[in-house]
Amino acid sequence: MDWETGEGLLSLDDPAEWDAALERGESRLGTAAIGLALNCPLEEVSPRIVRVLNLPDQGERGYAFTAAGTAARLNGRLPSELFAALRAEGPGGLAEDAISDTLSFVPFQDLPPWFKRRYVYLTVRGRLEYWWMSARDTLEDGRRALCGRRRRAE
Repeated sequence: MDWETGEGLLSLDDPAEWDAALERGESRLGTAAIGLALNCPLEEVSPRIVRVLNLPDQGERGYAFTAAGTAARLNGRLPSELFAALRAEGPGGLAEDAISDTLSFVPFQDLPPWFKRRYVYLTVRGRLEYWWMSARDTLEDGRRALCGRRRRAE
């Protein structure tokens, strides 16, 4: 592992090494958290992801949200501390993709209430947008057909 360049951190599989890097004040802890999410049990990874989320470095926090999304994808669940961190950041920011991954890969019945409401909101909004676009396309096709008939009649 090269903490200075980030080389090999995605294959990190030792939480104790991550803890030692935190103590040393290493950078790239978010990248290493992704490695832990890929290679370690969720219970060991989750508290470390939350620690990175509390760091002032926006870039590292972004990687921590990627780690949370990766954890949701791989495990089909998240612990309450990660749900709380995602909710605190909210949609539209750094957590947007992680929230989306959570809604896609964690079963609906396992989601906390805020995530269930978000899931329903996004599902309804997506369906309404689909209907709106379909109606608009149908109206546009009808307009073109009418305009084409007028031109042929002239």
